[in-house]
Amino acid sequence: MPVFDSGQHPGHEPEEEKREAPDVSKGFEATDVRVSGVLVFLVALAIFAVVTGMIAYGLGKVLNAHMAREDGPTNRWARPVDVRPLGNMPNNPEMESKVGELTERFPTPRLQNDDGNQDVVDLHAREDLLLNNYTWIDEAHTKARIPIERAMELIAQLGLPVAQPVKEEPLMTGDKKPVINVPLTNGFARTGYEQEQAAVVSGRKESNK
Repeated sequence: MPVFDSGQHPGHEPEEEKREAPDVSKGFEATDVRVSGVLVFLVALAIFAVVTGMIAYGLGKVLNAHMAREDGPTNRWARPVDVRPLGNMPNNPEMESKVGELTERFPTPRLQNDDGNQDVVDLHAREDLLLNNYTWIDEAHTKARIPIERAMELIAQLGLPVAQPVKEEPLMTGDKKPVINVPLTNGFARTGYEQEQAAVVSGRKESNK
């Protein structure tokens, strides 16, 4: 039967390593830090920095040489020019106006930078322009829109045309006559952004008084 021999025999325990007990009478560490380890680390760090700089410098040289070969020989059409003596270019109002026109004519859809709040404001402004003013519908000026307040007054005075009664068919078994619920609002409400803008405008008017 195999027997495992750990090398230790009863009655012969391994002797513990004799270590000197630290002197705690002073209340602080009396030994100094090993300067050799710090010096080795600093030397290794310096060597690493120098090697990394040399590799980066060599890569820069290789890339610059490759770009020089791609650009070809220097001539009057391809040569480096120092533009710093030219200074900053003056503003050109005509060019700025042209850029503004190009921006206005930029095709849709355009990038929105305010979550579409200003687009909704512009849409409601166009709707208010149509609802609150007289405008022509056709180019021949034969039909026109009238303000909605005036249209409501005319309807209240003249009434709506009476439609012919619709002949109702008898309901089939299990069917119910539909019930139309009157809406609580007219279906239109200003957005929070528009309300904030209106509050700012009203505040300015109050401060100007």
